[in-house]
Amino acid sequence: MRAIRRFTVRTVLPAELAALGVLVHNLRWSWHPETTDLFQEVDPELWEQVGHDPVALLGAVAPERLRELAADRRFLRRLADAADDLREYMRASQWYQTVPDAARAIAYFSPEYGIAAALPQYSGGLGILAGDHLKAASDLGVPILAVGLLYRHGYFTQSLSPEGWQLEHYPSLDPGGLPLSLLKDADGAAVRMRIGLPEGRALHAQIWVAQVGRVPLLLLDSDVAENDSAARDVTDRLYGGGTDHRLMQELLLGVGGVRALRAYCEITGHPEPEVFHTNEGHAGFLGLERIRELTEARLTFDEALEAVRAGTVFTTHTPVPAGIDRFPADMIERQFGGDNAWPTVPVDRILALGAEEEPGRFNMAIMGMRLAQRVNGVSELHGEVSRGMFQTMWPGFDLGEVPIGSITNGVHAPTWVGREFMELAGREMPSLIERSRGWESVQKIPDAELWSIRGELRRRLVEGARERLRTSWRGRGASDAELGWIDDALDPGVLTIGFARRVPSYKRLTLMLSDPDRLRDLLLDPERPVQIVIAGKAHPADEGGKKLIQQIVKFADSEDVRHRIVFLPDYDMALGRLLVQGCDVWLNNPLRPLEASGTSGMKSALNGGLNLSIRDGWWDEWYDGTNGWAIPTADGVADPDRRDELEATGLYDLIEHEVADRFYDRADGLPRRWLEMVKHTLASLGPKVLAGRMLRDYVVGLYTPAAASARALSADAYGQARAFAAWKLRVTRAWPGVRVEHVESSGVGDTPEVGAALELRATIALGDLGPDDVLVEAAYGKVGAHDELLRPSHLVMTLEGGNGDDGRAHYTGTVPLDRTGAFGYTVRVVPSHPLAASRAELGLIAVPEEPAGMTNGTLR
Repeated sequence: MRAIRRFTVRTVLPAELAALGVLVHNLRWSWHPETTDLFQEVDPELWEQVGHDPVALLGAVAPERLRELAADRRFLRRLADAADDLREYMRASQWYQTVPDAARAIAYFSPEYGIAAALPQYSGGLGILAGDHLKAASDLGVPILAVGLLYRHGYFTQSLSPEGWQLEHYPSLDPGGLPLSLLKDADGAAVRMRIGLPEGRALHAQIWVAQVGRVPLLLLDSDVAENDSAARDVTDRLYGGGTDHRLMQELLLGVGGVRALRAYCEITGHPEPEVFHTNEGHAGFLGLERIRELTEARLTFDEALEAVRAGTVFTTHTPVPAGIDRFPADMIERQFGGDNAWPTVPVDRILALGAEEEPGRFNMAIMGMRLAQRVNGVSELHGEVSRGMFQTMWPGFDLGEVPIGSITNGVHAPTWVGREFMELAGREMPSLIERSRGWESVQKIPDAELWSIRGELRRRLVEGARERLRTSWRGRGASDAELGWIDDALDPGVLTIGFARRVPSYKRLTLMLSDPDRLRDLLLDPERPVQIVIAGKAHPADEGGKKLIQQIVKFADSEDVRHRIVFLPDYDMALGRLLVQGCDVWLNNPLRPLEASGTSGMKSALNGGLNLSIRDGWWDEWYDGTNGWAIPTADGVADPDRRDELEATGLYDLIEHEVADRFYDRADGLPRRWLEMVKHTLASLGPKVLAGRMLRDYVVGLYTPAAASARALSADAYGQARAFAAWKLRVTRAWPGVRVEHVESSGVGDTPEVGAALELRATIALGDLGPDDVLVEAAYGKVGAHDELLRPSHLVMTLEGGNGDDGRAHYTGTVPLDRTGAFGYTVRVVPSHPLAASRAELGLIAVPEEPAGMTNGTLR
């Protein structure tokens, strides 16, 4: 028989061990090894059995063992020290407290969070990044208040069939067995959120709180008695179900998330967020809820929209349109219209926010961008790709002016770096640990010590891989008598390449199989062998991804190579940590430019690994020619099979002639040239790839300016929001009357030369607008074959006298002729207001209908 309900009975700790419960329920232990050492001492054997899960440990430890520990003065001293250390960590002033005019609090919304394997609420890179974001925020004292959903079945656990086909399993998670606490009001009752649904239905949710160091993480859970069966299943699993299910999840995350924040702040006294950070479009509905709040407080929709936009940051994580959530517009209309309409938020305005080029579709990313004044991608290349994807939202503006910036992702070193490296750094480079400075001192580490640590991490990976491999084969039906070969699978002394990630087609899991015979030769080379450790999950609905996994598994099952290449099922944080620490080389071969950022290679680099990657995402930005290897790309080849063939050949050549050659080139038993590259990698990439650097970039570049904008627009009872909205409406209505009527030039003869200056005078029809409403600019520089300006420079032109009675104004400017070759210019008019974050904010621009004056020429 099966139980109809599953729950966890928590142990009652003796009073002397009460601090142990406090330590367990603050997830700082997930990146603080001294605390996990204490947990291990509770019961070392049980600690291994529960997979280093402290909540499970306390749920399973015998009462008599707890009584022993309660009487163990040495253990109690260590417990007291650990508790004191946590208290000091929670209240100490950190970097953020030195930032002038910083936001009082920042709300951070994400559909998934990878904090620890013991809290399986993540599927891949987006969640792991969100987890690292919170941990770095905690370390730096950034007052983030995070919001997500609590999935009762997590994502899924993965196993393989005898034929190598991915199988999914959805184990039930009991919140009582997780490091969570239920949010309750002053009377001790669980707080509930309610969201109205069409046809008189409602979606209710309770709120679980995970404490991630200093950062509270609120997780909404729809498995409550007030819901009908469909509503209860809204938070059943991550990225499961159909379109209706996804819409309900995103409503709960966005609308319910804001309501959960309000309740948490009221109950705990936590400062209300001034800035709202939307991590991808999944949480985009949070902007609608904030507009509803303000419109019910007597602002118009347009006024509330400006107030909301000012304090909102939107981060896009996908470089492909297929990665964006899109819903049928009539589904959104049913949700926010009819009997479920919000009285102060018209459904037609909601539909307009998500409207895209394809009629009848509602685009969550586009809505997120329209609800945010600041937008960023997650690497420089991804920012460029995103500007191209969304350029049609700002017609008339050059690609470089599309207001989407970039902040390159980073990783949380204490979570991902091997303990041996952290201890070495603390001993040899204390400024590195304390202030993230002094990376150049890596060069002073003795080669023998560095190589010894690399060998220990590789050995640990081999042992862990064998254990997982044995479990996998047993699950596929093999008997122990058939598995003796696993004792010798992989070799702690062999060059080890890691490849682990989600398995969509663009990440090209099977590129390495393009020439199986050549791959075999590399794996089995008698002098310079290579071994490859692979992991990854395909989305349950992605049959193509599952076929790729099966292809890899079938190759890895071959008797002649199975000791050199392995696929390890159930890729999770624990396995990810083993891989990035133990591999000598991290392989990444996506189809450029479809990798938004990627962070696994960053983690490998911090552990002394070298990257072997297509120049995509972060690697395109920070590869310097000597800190790893760049796989040549065949960007101009249209045939995808031919492109794969060319890039696979480049991959094989690099492994054979450069990677393996350098790894096995030994002097005094040490690969000196290899270690030279490792040290250079650590020194050059170390300061860049840290999540702390990423958080500082967000704080300085986005959060603090957003807080300033939010304060400005909320001042005087939102008087500035009212004025800004009125100005936008006035400018938008009057813009058809704005024209560049005439441009004339002087100052150069028939043969312009470098160093000369071009004097411009432009006549601008302003219609019903005044000079203070606009900016008139000359755009100039190199021109292409069709007279298009290529990466032009811009010069703000000066108003000549006042605005004429006829609505025309004259502007002048001096353009420097500072380069040779084909040169051109034009004049444009854009709206201008001190509260606008960019010149393209309104998407309005006026340029000459026909080229006027000297539009191009050749400078000598």
